[in-house]
Amino acid sequence: MNDHPLFEPPDWLDREDEVLAPYAMRTRLSKGRRHPEPAHPFRTAYQRDRDRIIHSTAFRRLMYKTQVLVSQTNDHHRTRLTHTLEVAQISRTIARQLGLNEDLTEAIALVHDLGHPPFGHAGEAALHECMKEHGGFEHNRHGLRIVELLEYRYADFPGLNLSWEVLEAQAMHSKRPDAPEIQPFLTGGQPLLEAQVVDAADSLAYDTHDLDDALSVGLITLADLHEVEFCRRASERVRRRHGVIAPEQFQPTLVRALIDWQVTDLLEQTRERLRRHRIRTVDDVRQAPEALVGPSPEVCALKMDLEDFLHRRVYRHHRVMRMATKGRRIVSALFQEFCRAPELLPERYRRRATSDGLEQTVCDYLAGMTDRFAQNEYLRLYQPHTDV
Repeated sequence: MNDHPLFEPPDWLDREDEVLAPYAMRTRLSKGRRHPEPAHPFRTAYQRDRDRIIHSTAFRRLMYKTQVLVSQTNDHHRTRLTHTLEVAQISRTIARQLGLNEDLTEAIALVHDLGHPPFGHAGEAALHECMKEHGGFEHNRHGLRIVELLEYRYADFPGLNLSWEVLEAQAMHSKRPDAPEIQPFLTGGQPLLEAQVVDAADSLAYDTHDLDDALSVGLITLADLHEVEFCRRASERVRRRHGVIAPEQFQPTLVRALIDWQVTDLLEQTRERLRRHRIRTVDDVRQAPEALVGPSPEVCALKMDLEDFLHRRVYRHHRVMRMATKGRRIVSALFQEFCRAPELLPERYRRRATSDGLEQTVCDYLAGMTDRFAQNEYLRLYQPHTDV
């Protein structure tokens, strides 16, 4: 049907004006790219951002980077990649319901964890300690460095040359607003609604899916969830609807119930804030006195109780702590060894060291590693007779 000579493909910029809410970010309003490029004939700027992120090397590496549990635990728990895809899916659903720019939302979601090093938060803590005399390390700042400088797919510019709005969302997610690379993106106002949606969806997905993974690998049991009010109330909802179901079905059904509850609550509360603050434009979003996307006080309290449970029973579990200790040791040892003997670095990184400094270059190299590559590199250096 689309091959019919009378068929005219839609102008997606006009389509945005037709379907987006007045407070959504339109492609026509974008501040553009650091390195100007001609418009694509059939993809908007934010669609191109999404595609560039998906095709990047850093995105593919997320497949073998830790969320909470290292890759050897089993083949079913989440990695940074599956977490990122789940955040993108939840974010896009929320964005559609609110009339926001789905392409921009998806691009922000896909890029949000790109800067994570191997071994999760343990690897980040180790790199931050190694770099304490050189500005420290934070994964959001490093994600910005990846997309602005370190990716090398394109001959015309360094990095991915993403739209300003995607870079702004990544920068505003940073815990280091004083960092010089973050400063240019701080406008003094609230983030775009599309960025706020991703932040909320990230937190929502992280807690719920960490709970799911912890149950699946036996760190906790369903009986343990009786001490978590959020889980007790969600379990009651599941039983009212489904009656008695097998444990292998109860767990995913409970996880879905928790996600559905939070997304529904988030949409209701966000719509109420948009009405209360009379949000009509993107400028209204920027000037709002508070973040507009977020849960109700009731769900926020339930979520905090769940997070406290996760910290006590999952993140501080001896099996997780052992993995974290191992990851920190590997990262620290590799950093020290490559700084001591930079000739061990791959040639591309040796060249960068002359302009970026040795410590920053070693940090870039380590942060880009997957869990298994870092482990294998450690064995190659410290157990050279090991076959890896």
